[in-house]
Amino acid sequence: MSTWVNIKRILRTGFFSFSRNAFVSLSSIVVMVITLSTIGSLIFLSAILNNTLTEVRGKVDINVYFITAAPEDDILAVQKRLETLPEVASATYTSREQALQEFRERHENDQVTLQALEELGDNPLDASLNIKAKSPSQYEGIAAFLQESPLLSRDGVSIVDKVDYFQNKEAIERLTRIIDSAERLGSMITVVLVAVSVLITFNTIRLAIFISREEIAVMRLVGASSSYVRGPFVVVGLLYGAVAGILAILLFYPVTYWLGGVTENFFVGMNVFDYYTKNFGQIFAILIGSGAAIGALSSWLAVRKYLKI
Repeated sequence: MSTWVNIKRILRTGFFSFSRNAFVSLSSIVVMVITLSTIGSLIFLSAILNNTLTEVRGKVDINVYFITAAPEDDILAVQKRLETLPEVASATYTSREQALQEFRERHENDQVTLQALEELGDNPLDASLNIKAKSPSQYEGIAAFLQESPLLSRDGVSIVDKVDYFQNKEAIERLTRIIDSAERLGSMITVVLVAVSVLITFNTIRLAIFISREEIAVMRLVGASSSYVRGPFVVVGLLYGAVAGILAILLFYPVTYWLGGVTENFFVGMNVFDYYTKNFGQIFAILIGSGAAIGALSSWLAVRKYLKI
């Protein structure tokens, strides 16, 4: 029973301290709103970066062009074999007829090209496979398979006309390095900004607790336990974090609404307002949880100094 009584007293004292020191509470909350806004901004920046990198990866591919006489059954066998490779995300077949139709559609306003095509009297385009890997770094292995696989030969004659990876190898490798560097840089920036934000919050809460140092000393002198002294400050830290989390999540509504169209046009279709609304529950939980954890931990650490008398 005494434990439950102590918990109620700690909670009551914490709520009282939160409301009594209005200016100190407001200052701490403002700093925590800035901290949580930084964390929230990193969530959106990470989503934008991941979406952009995904789009960029989707643009990278290699094409295998087959000789005109290549039987369709052999090409489909190659496609099926490629789809079993763990590195391959997809392998899309384009027949000669489909390639011709797409060519006509692309040049529907170019009568000179279409007339030249008609004069040939035959379809000059090759069937092809468009291959997308799960990672840009895996294209070299896929290209090697395409050069060496026995499925690409019929009666000892290769049915492959060209694999364009070797023409685009340098660009693909450069893009792979850029993607890897962007991911590492994004992670480093996230860690640094979160660490700085937490440090600022800790110092702000420590300053707020400094005001109550004499009160803490008196409580220790009359025999109050460390947990009983620390409890109300931890409750106050939790309240700082929870209120700051709510304010931060509300602040992101108009900001993301205003930036939604800008990001959609600039970052290949990534609308941050749509992301905010679709992932509201997750973002809410992260900001409230982060705020409460940072506030409680900062209070717990900051009050420790004044428990040593």
